[in-house]
Amino acid sequence: MQNTGSFTMKVNQAEKTIDMTVSGTFTPEKAQEFIKEYQQTLSAIKPEEFVLQFDCRDLSVVSQDLAPNLENVMRMYKASGFKKVLVGIQKKPIIKMQLNRLARSAGLDNFEVAEIY
Repeated sequence: MQNTGSFTMKVNQAEKTIDMTVSGTFTPEKAQEFIKEYQQTLSAIKPEEFVLQFDCRDLSVVSQDLAPNLENVMRMYKASGFKKVLVGIQKKPIIKMQLNRLARSAGLDNFEVAEIY
């Protein structure tokens, strides 16, 4: 059984970050829930002043059928205009490669993957 996707989102005004944790594998319904909460969170801040930080240590490899959805989410991050998008992952070369490729495809050039433990 796959680990169902989950997420948390918190605005840190003092650090000027949006701290997110993303784990598991997202269903289309969970992805819609994420986008809705993301849009609500963004409406309360000026994204160009913030760094979007993800803790993706428990994120599963993205399946081929979900890759276009993740690329669209990357486009959404680009359109939001963040100062930087920083993703923390475990040392998983396949996930790092996937995320970098999807960010490039979406034109998200202020994107960085960091290995965290």
